[in-house]
Amino acid sequence: MPLRFELPAALKLVHEMVMPVRWGDMDAMGHVNNTLYFRYFEIIRLDWFGRIGAPANPAGEGPVIVNACCNFLKQVEFPADIHLRHFVADLGRTSFDTYFTLERCDQPGVVFANGGAKVVWVDSRLHQAVPVPEWLRQHIAPTTA
Repeated sequence: MPLRFELPAALKLVHEMVMPVRWGDMDAMGHVNNTLYFRYFEIIRLDWFGRIGAPANPAGEGPVIVNACCNFLKQVEFPADIHLRHFVADLGRTSFDTYFTLERCDQPGVVFANGGAKVVWVDSRLHQAVPVPEWLRQHIAPTTA
């Protein structure tokens, strides 16, 4: 079974951001530790949720990540600024997929890592998946030409 996944062709870009790589992000091997890539993806995902009016709400409805993956394509080393892109796809009744790319700002177009995560919309009080709300569907649904 291949462990590397490919980003689907039908993606909707919903958010971009730039952030610095911190000295403490590196590990003993002198490159950004693998766990930090998941943190970078989390930061952009949460920033997008906040910007569209869907901050974390442990007492109500909100997103839960049910799986996550990352392809580590090239090493990122300090110092660097990274450019993250956040995409959505495959909107279902209670879930959607998120995808990410990570590039160094000084090497535009060179993807150092990409990844994804399945998001399920959950009612925290009921501990179960519920339909993605209509207002959020508008942010995720593919744009029509």
